[in-house]
Amino acid sequence: MELEHAPNDPTRKEMAPLLKLALELGPLGVFFLFNSRGQQIAESFPILQKVGEPIFLATAAFMVAITISLTVSLWLTRRLPIMPLVSGVVVLVFGALTLWLHDELFIKLKPTIVNCLFGAILLGGLFFGKSLLGYVFDSAFKLTDEGWRKLTFRWGIFFFVLAAINEIVWRNFPTDFWVNFKVFGVMPITLIFTMSQLPLIQKHAIMDETEKEG
Repeated sequence: MELEHAPNDPTRKEMAPLLKLALELGPLGVFFLFNSRGQQIAESFPILQKVGEPIFLATAAFMVAITISLTVSLWLTRRLPIMPLVSGVVVLVFGALTLWLHDELFIKLKPTIVNCLFGAILLGGLFFGKSLLGYVFDSAFKLTDEGWRKLTFRWGIFFFVLAAINEIVWRNFPTDFWVNFKVFGVMPITLIFTMSQLPLIQKHAIMDETEKEG
């Protein structure tokens, strides 16, 4: 078992972008489904009632879903994706604490911890000359080394912004609002930020041979 190869590494095995997106977002969808329909699901499967309120059932389902996602990624590519792996480890640790202590605080802290970790990893990687964002996006587009460095820096800062937003939301709003925001609020914010990076991506894009000949 290995971790992903570096971006622009010719031996790197790529996954179809839509499949990669499904594996990364699928567990989040499971989390929302079990939180919003937890009572009905528990009524259909009485054994699940022992887990507790919908947020705890959603946490358990989230842990299972993210484990399956990482297993599928490993099976398809024979390598573990670095960013989802970090997120998965935090989900399993904080999810276990949530279920063990029966305190939803830990799963609410998970996005803050994960985003701070990602921000620190990306900015720390730059300090050591590594543009780690390429591990996430290189299947979607190819950039020069300078392009990856600039994009990595911007995403590093953005992850810290997401961490701050999560702290504001969970501390000031009910749990159901936090779950809905986590699923339906963070994604639009991330999409808007991603779209705002298109000029940088276009400026530093590497054309393949077909595009050059055209």
